[in-house]
Amino acid sequence: MTAKIFVFGSINGQLQPAFSKLSTLHAKNAFSFAIVTGNLFSGVQDDGQLTQLLDGQIQIPCPTYFTVGTVPLPTRVAERIEKDEEVAPNLHYLGKRSTTKTSEGVRIVTLGGLLDTDIIAGLSKEQISPFHTEGDAKSLRGANNADILLTTAWPADVWKNSPKAKEMSINSTTAPSSQAIAELCEALKPKYHLSMSPGEFCFEREPFFPEKVEENQDKGIPLTRFISLAPWGNAAKAKSMYAFTLNRDAIIVPPTGSTITPFYKPVATKRSADDAGFLRFSHVDSRHERKNHKRHRERSPPPGPERCFFCLCNPNLSTHMVGCIGEVAYLATAKGPLTTSDTYKEHGLNFPGHFVITPVDHLATLSKTELGEEQAKTTFQEMKRFRESLQSMVSTLSKHKLGAVTWEISRARNIHAHWQFLPVPIELVSKGLVEAGFRVLAEDMKLGKFVVKDFETANEVEGDYFRVWIWGEEDDEKEGGKAIGKSLLMQFGEEIRFDLQYPRKVMAKLLKLENRTFWQDVVQTEEEETAEVAAFREAFKEWNFT
Repeated sequence: MTAKIFVFGSINGQLQPAFSKLSTLHAKNAFSFAIVTGNLFSGVQDDGQLTQLLDGQIQIPCPTYFTVGTVPLPTRVAERIEKDEEVAPNLHYLGKRSTTKTSEGVRIVTLGGLLDTDIIAGLSKEQISPFHTEGDAKSLRGANNADILLTTAWPADVWKNSPKAKEMSINSTTAPSSQAIAELCEALKPKYHLSMSPGEFCFEREPFFPEKVEENQDKGIPLTRFISLAPWGNAAKAKSMYAFTLNRDAIIVPPTGSTITPFYKPVATKRSADDAGFLRFSHVDSRHERKNHKRHRERSPPPGPERCFFCLCNPNLSTHMVGCIGEVAYLATAKGPLTTSDTYKEHGLNFPGHFVITPVDHLATLSKTELGEEQAKTTFQEMKRFRESLQSMVSTLSKHKLGAVTWEISRARNIHAHWQFLPVPIELVSKGLVEAGFRVLAEDMKLGKFVVKDFETANEVEGDYFRVWIWGEEDDEKEGGKAIGKSLLMQFGEEIRFDLQYPRKVMAKLLKLENRTFWQDVVQTEEEETAEVAAFREAFKEWNFT
């Protein structure tokens, strides 16, 4: 469906005249929807116009989307948003950090507010303040693509390679800008990147394309148009309105005047997600596996990032469970953990220690096919770094009394690739009981045979597989700590109905926690989850490299 879109610069509380103008233009053009960049409301909002808006007395002729800009939202507006109520007829709040798909199929990725430099890690806890974190920007990369990227701040360096910017004397001092937003724009390659202007001027940059482009004529060349509109009704009469029809046709030849990306980083990603799999920071209950396990092209498409419970850009994500965010991966506590905060308390762990290590990108398998060779390697290395940091923390805090098991279920049908990490008593590792546990249950369930194999990404192994890293560090008077363990691989074909609870069943048996086998039976309260994440962060400080 073709979408005809109207864009405002900051309206700054001039609600009645702005929407009256939109009504006039909409009558002639029949816009699909409108977007307000920057501040819809003013810091000193006229209370009469606000009341009219909230009472539905100001006509908004088409669906209109907005986010938070540089000033806080009016209290009455914030209250409606927090109660999940309609702000006004046809007026929709996108959230501060979100991915939205309109009824026309237009994909809008939003990051409102300015960067909060006082917060060095993590995600924003709420959706209405005019500040975001670097973690918010990083999390949205998992959206993979966007038709429209809407941000309050500019991407850093967007003025580079731009004759227009040079002519207008636009540089790093012109507007609040962010390297994290530049990286977000670079990762998503939106068709349009819309942002507010900090002054009475409009900057419509020349379209730009990546430094490296995949050789796929059907997809064409990703082309981004960055547009920063002046405020509505500005005295300089600078351009404050913009309308366009979203064109999804492949661009084979860049238009005249286009430039190479101002971000100077080659990105050759190929990202996709196949079907079925996991829920939240947890484990899918195999009781809900489909009876027809063979692959079909006709099956329903998998959830996109905005509905994936491993994607940081999902506005419904339980962000309080996120421990830390790296450049391309993040660490979170597991929902319904197998172990509890008491399991290893005598060994220095006052939290369960059951974690999920997840790529930021929305992908089914950690492979070069989905990410491109360079990005796949980078992602694997950072996930490995998280795993090794957790291993070191667990071993050090327990004085080498605990080792660790990390497992991965790699299937083309997965929704979002991830690893799970769990501490384990060192004697279970050193005596070979962990390995034996996995081998015996796999044989009993007729899943397949294990081989010892150490590898990185999924493209190094044919088909679907289960992988487990078994690790420990024994006391050694001479060396201080002797590392033991191995990496086991079990491949399986389409004819195998792989039980996604298999690794948890093995560990529950070994740890004598069979009553906690199914995560749904041991879900904690949000207060408990939040407290355990805080305890983990405190313990992990020495090993946190993010």
